[in-house]
Order: sequence, then C-alpha cells, then structure tokens
Amino acid sequence: MGISADPIPGGDTLPFPPTPSGSIAGRTMAESVYNPRPEERRLPSDAPNILVVLIDDAGPGLPSGLGGEVNTPTLDAMLHEGIGYNRFHTTAMCSPTRASLLTGRNHHRVGNGQIAELANDWDGYSGHIPKSSATGAEVLRHYGYSTAAFGKWHNTPAEETTAAGPFDNWPTGVGFEYFYGFLAGEASQYEPNLVRNTTVVLPPKTPEQGYHLSEDLADDAIGWLRRHKAFDADKPFFMYWASGCLHGPHHIMKPWADKYAGKFDDGWDAYRERVFTKAKEKGWIPPEAELTDRDPTMAAWDDIPEDEKPFQRRLMEVAAGYAEHCDVQVGRLFDELERLGYRDDTLVLYIWGDNGSSGEGQNGTISELLAQNGIPTTPAQHIAALEELGGLDVLGSPKTDNMYHAGWAWAGSTPYKGMKLLASHLGGTRNPMLIRWPAKIAPDPTPRTHFLHCNDVVPTLYDIVGITPPRTVNGIPQDPIDGASFAPTLLDRDAAAGKLTQYFEIMGSRAIYHDGWMASAFGPRAPWLPGTPGGIRDWSPDDDTWELYHLDEDWTQSRDLAEQHPDKLAQLRELFVIEAAKNNALPVGGGLWVVALHPEQRITTPYTSWEFSGDITRMPEFCAPALGNKNNRVTIDLTVPDNAAGVLYALGGAGGGLTCYIDDGHLCYEYNLFIIQRTKIRSATPIPPGRRTIEVITDYAEPRPGGPLNVRMCINGQEVGRSTVPVSAPLLFTANDCLDIGTCLGSPVSLDYYDRAPFPFTGTIDKVVVEYP
Repeated sequence: MGISADPIPGGDTLPFPPTPSGSIAGRTMAESVYNPRPEERRLPSDAPNILVVLIDDAGPGLPSGLGGEVNTPTLDAMLHEGIGYNRFHTTAMCSPTRASLLTGRNHHRVGNGQIAELANDWDGYSGHIPKSSATGAEVLRHYGYSTAAFGKWHNTPAEETTAAGPFDNWPTGVGFEYFYGFLAGEASQYEPNLVRNTTVVLPPKTPEQGYHLSEDLADDAIGWLRRHKAFDADKPFFMYWASGCLHGPHHIMKPWADKYAGKFDDGWDAYRERVFTKAKEKGWIPPEAELTDRDPTMAAWDDIPEDEKPFQRRLMEVAAGYAEHCDVQVGRLFDELERLGYRDDTLVLYIWGDNGSSGEGQNGTISELLAQNGIPTTPAQHIAALEELGGLDVLGSPKTDNMYHAGWAWAGSTPYKGMKLLASHLGGTRNPMLIRWPAKIAPDPTPRTHFLHCNDVVPTLYDIVGITPPRTVNGIPQDPIDGASFAPTLLDRDAAAGKLTQYFEIMGSRAIYHDGWMASAFGPRAPWLPGTPGGIRDWSPDDDTWELYHLDEDWTQSRDLAEQHPDKLAQLRELFVIEAAKNNALPVGGGLWVVALHPEQRITTPYTSWEFSGDITRMPEFCAPALGNKNNRVTIDLTVPDNAAGVLYALGGAGGGLTCYIDDGHLCYEYNLFIIQRTKIRSATPIPPGRRTIEVITDYAEPRPGGPLNVRMCINGQEVGRSTVPVSAPLLFTANDCLDIGTCLGSPVSLDYYDRAPFPFTGTIDKVVVEYP
C-alpha cells in the first residue's frame, strides 16, 4: 500500500477555473434545459485531514519521552502511536522557520533571513513572503481543504500589523480562511494582543479569571473543529496550531511550576548528563552519540553564587511547568479529534520547536526584552527587583516577563552544542518531529534518521494528497519548491527521502550539509553573552573559522575534522556560497544589519506627528510613536472631573513600558525600564476639574541610544513635575504589546495601578497630539 496519491490533473494554474453550467437557457423556462453543474471535487476520497502542531523555542532535551525531565504526556503518547524523526531540522530562528515550513522554500528565498521586525532592504531579509511562493495552505484551499491557523504567526511585516492593515500578508491573506492568535514573535500569556481574522480582539477572560493563552488557543481550535464538523463535514481540513510556548516570557500559573520544585536543584550541567543517558536508553539518539562540551564562555552551574541559585532553579521550574501545560493543551486538541471521529483520518505532525531552546534570557531575567535592547544587568539586580514584587513565587506571573538562564537553554538542547540563533550547530537547528496517521501509518518505536528540513513538509503534504506544485497562483508565476517529499518514509523506514544538500544561515551563523557531511561557522555572536553583539562592524565572514563534521558518523558534531580533511571543507565552503547566492542569502550576516549595525532603521512608523481621538487602543508598539526613545511632545486636551483617575496613555506592559495617568487627581508618569528601574513623577497638587491641556515633553539628556531622558509634565503650560530617566530602552519595550489611550488594555505598565487595571480614565479625552521635534 502506497501513501502518495496519484497526481490530480489541472492544477498547473490556481485558482481552478469555475465549472461551467450544464443548463441551457431558452426564451422561457419551459424552453430551457435545467442541468445543475456537478459539484467539483478534486481531492481523492481518502485525502487526510492535516494538523501541524509547532512548539516555540523548545529543544530536544526537554520532553520526557525523549529522555528529558519535562513531563509531556501528549508527545510521549505520540511516540507509541506513530513514528518519529530524530534528524529533522529547522532554521534556528522563529520567522525564518515558519516561512520555510509554510511555503516549502528556503527562508531567504521567501524574504525571511531574520525575524519580521528586523527586516531590511535586501530581498532575502525583506520580511515579506513573496506572492511567488504561495503557502501550502493557499494551495490546499484551492483544492478543497478548509484551512485555519491558531497561535503565533510572526510572518506579517511588522509595519502592517495595525488594525488598518493592509491584510494581504496576514494569515487570512495567504491561504488561511480563519485565524486566531497573535501576529508578533511573542506575547504575554496572560494579556496578549490578539487578532481574529483581521479584527483586533481582547482576551475572553482576565488573568484573575484564569486566562492563559495556550488554553485559549486550544479552546478556539476546538470550537473551530466543531464548526467544521457541523458546517463543512464533507471537506478535509488543514490546521496549523502554533503555540507561543516555550518562547519568553515564561508565563504559567504557580501550581504548574510547583510540580517541578526541587527537580533541577543540581543545575544544568548535571541535567545534561542525565538527559544524555536517558535519551540513549529511550533510543532517541544512537548509542555511539557523544555528549558535546559546554562552550568555555558559558557559565557552569558551579560558577553560580549560592545566593543566586534559588533564582536560577525557579526559572527552570517555571519553564518546565509552562512547557508541560502547553503539551497538555495539545492533548486536549487531540482528544477533540477523537471525540469528533477525526482521529484515524487525520495526519498529525507534532514538531517540538521552531528552533532549539532560547538562551535570550542570558543570565536569567525577570524581563526578557532587556537582552534585545542590549542593556547589561546582573542577576543580583533581578533578584532585588523581584523581592520588591513578592519574591520567587512571582516568577511566571503577570508581574514579570521572566526567562531562564542560557545554561538551561543549552541543557534543553542536549546533546548538542548550540541553541536558538546558532544555525551552525545542531542544538539550534535539530528538532524532534513526530507523525501520527492511524488509518495509514503503523506505529514504530524506532525513530527514522533521514536528514530532513522544515521545507520538506509542504512537498510531502502535496505528495500525499496528489498535488503537483502549481506553476502559477493567482496570476503570479511560482518559485521552485526547495524541499523534497519524505512521504515514502512514512510507511517504509528504509525508503530514500530528503535531499543531498541543505544550507543554514541566521545572522552570520551558518552551515552547509551535503551527503552526510556538515561544515559550520559559528558566526560573530554567542546568544548567551549579554549586551549588544560586539565587534559586528569589524566582522567579516571571511575571517570566521570553519569546522567540519561527518554527521553520518558523528551524531552530535563532537569531532571537528577540518584539519584532517581540508579539501572536503573547501568543497563545502564553496557549496555554501553557491547555495547562499541561489537563495538570496547574501550578504552573509545580512540579518544583523538592523539589530547590531543600524538600530535606528528598525521597523517603525514613518510618521513624525499623530493626532488621536481619546478612544484609540491596541496600536502595536512597532507602529506607534516611540515615546520612550525619541525626543517627543505629547499634548492631551481633556476634561478633568472631580476626583479624576485613570490612564491617559500607556505604551508597553508590565515587563517594560511607560505610562501617564491620573491618580487621586494627581498627574503621574512612570518609565518602567524592564522592572529593573522605575522612574516616577507625580504632581504636587491635584489637577483642578474642568477643561485642561496636559503636556509631557521628553528629551534626550545625552544624544545616544539608551541614554538618559529628561521628562517634564505641564498643565496648561505650567510645569508640575520633572525627572530624569537614567537609562532608556534603545529598541522597544515589548514585542506584542501596544499603545492605548484612555486605558491600559494590555499588561499594566505601573504597579501603582496594577490592581485597578485596565484603569480607564474617568474623564473625557478629546484629542491627543504626539509630535517629534
């Protein structure tokens, strides 16, 4: 029994032409022939439903079924109900992997050489998936699939994420008929900025009412499945469910974290040793695999001062509870497939990670955007700030944006060297993939070892359904598919699959695989080192040291053979250049252009002045006025009632942001520098009731990114308060929170109104004008 369907004819150009009517109109109905046009069904009768589950920022050393110590009952069950691939590869970064997975092309070919928010003008780094690379969802939809996506998207250009669109690069513009989730790279799990189709919506509950994003995404997907069963039962479905977990911030309710109390007390080095042994015992990695060494620039557990270890342990306990909770939500989705009768006929791909575990928490953090802003801090500062919030038990709550130490990320990528952002080493690019299809695939406990890439998924789905990649979609000639089908291996573990060559590149870290060998160049930055990557201006890819590994004999890249085989290394380096040029990956390291060389060119609004009414909310920070890192003046015309209170405007969230509000009649301002430092201003006297004009003027005290800011507050032209923000956020406060006027709908910026959030203003705001001088 084969698994590939016969090719479906007529799909060279999509959409298909309409089916002509069989009826013939005469002068009267009596003289007319009525012959209803047949309903066109292009899919084979046994075309499967398809569910792709993608977990975020998760390494192979975490799941219990693969040897890890994070309980993953759903993933573990799939190991017994389906098949696994232990040499499946991603790109080492969020947007690039997702763009490649959804289109079947290499990530630079589809403009995603880095995350969407750091786009630049080179084709391979533009942040735009070209219409010449239609997604698999778009093609499947034309053939008759119902399509839906849930959760993290991260493939819409950041400048197009406001409620005004344009919407052609939103999920519903690229093939998904329904979308519920968030467009950015991360979100608060308690107060996310959500979108349903093309409408910005608020979470259905508050954190106090028990809201958590992973549960909400499962709830909504279950609701969609039920509607599909009721309204479209004769059509197969394609569902893409992409969790925001295990990406930072690590948010989870305390009981889930408490399940892991004490389990990581001996630190990341010991964890790695245990998981390596268990992974071999479970057969996930071969017995000859070698455990790689810790990079000398990364802290050992024994290097951590004893008074900091409780903090580092709790960060991992929270992360583990977060990951388990997410896997349980996937289980709820699987249970609904069974309840609705879909289980046997649904092809499920469970991909554990769009890249390896993330070390962007660096030394352990209570506000993970500190790393992206390049602001150096110490664990002692985080611990001190945490004590003011209530101690270790606050970790994982809405009051923090915590993320674990990079040492835990390295441990989560056991047995490999790398982690997220390292395209050079397998800890950044090798992720587990499990597949279940009860109607067709017999369970097999031994993992398949084909070298696969995320761009292989779409051509595999086409192969199974019988689709020939179209030459034209919506009038646009299509780019070639870069992936290769591995459909034959679903039934026959010995079948040939994959391709001989695959390149990898993220921000200068790069590798090339060819016929069992891999050449790797670490690149200019280590993700676990704090601060903005240094030395980028002087870095040249020509100066990098290349390593060489024979992966067919060295599972983990533990033995560098560059000196023994210089000719092989030279061959692979030349092949990398060819592949990079062919796929728009040049210039090498182009993804660093904004993040390290030109932060002033980050995606932001082109405007220098705005006029808002008093009810504008949920304006994504990337598109909003940069009130925290540009000279600006905010002028508010409002009517102040007696005993006035409430937020006038808020940008960002609890993990970092700024806000202007009235408390007990007093005008207040707070600059929350990622919880570590709060600058507050409060007028000495209350604002008199009546029509008033409030101004907040912000100027750099020193004209440099991250430099101190002078902030002044005025009422009707009279200064009522001033202060200096010692350190400012040079990039941005959040990845997914917003500017709100008249309320604070996201995560509360200030602890002073935390318990009163969203703390709407009790008066009337007529107009808000923001101007850059």
